Amino acid sequence: MDHGSAAPPAAGASAAAAAFNDADVMFAQMMVPHHRAAVEMAGLAATRASDAEVKSLAAGIKAAQQPEIDTMTGWLGAWGQPAPMPGMSVPAMSHGAMPGAMSDADMRTLTAARGAAFDKQFLTMMIAHHEGAVTMAQDEIKSGSNTDAQALAQRIVTDQQAEIATMKTILDRL
Repeated sequence: MDHGSAAPPAAGASAAAAAFNDADVMFAQMMVPHHRAAVEMAGLAATRASDAEVKSLAAGIKAAQQPEIDTMTGWLGAWGQPAPMPGMSVPAMSHGAMPGAMSDADMRTLTAARGAAFDKQFLTMMIAHHEGAVTMAQDEIKSGSNTDAQALAQRIVTDQQAEIATMKTILDRL
């Protein structure tokens, strides 16, 4: 189903922002809470990580993903679609749980960890989380129609695959 004429573009929005389909909406609605979880995980590193490279990587993840959350939330508003609110549960996916999602128990374990134990847990969880984001972004590239959303999805694939490689290298070193 194409929503290309469902909502006019927001003031100053590009013409491409007006053209979207269900895959674009699903991508933004799923990636916003997925990114929020990554930002939450990354925020823990400032006071819990002992490895300087882990702290730096986490700060970079937080700095990159918050603007992407803001961008996707803006798209959803321009498209007349609901944006997930902070703390909202993730919309159900037809094929199961959101890829790379961390359970409440995982987050409690990470929150309780300190030092080298935190570093290893953080990297292991963030690798899985990033792999999930890459899968979701690849779905958008394959099925979406909004050029801006597809460009962001491609950036997510490129950036997060590079971060996965870096995290694996750090994890091997620890």
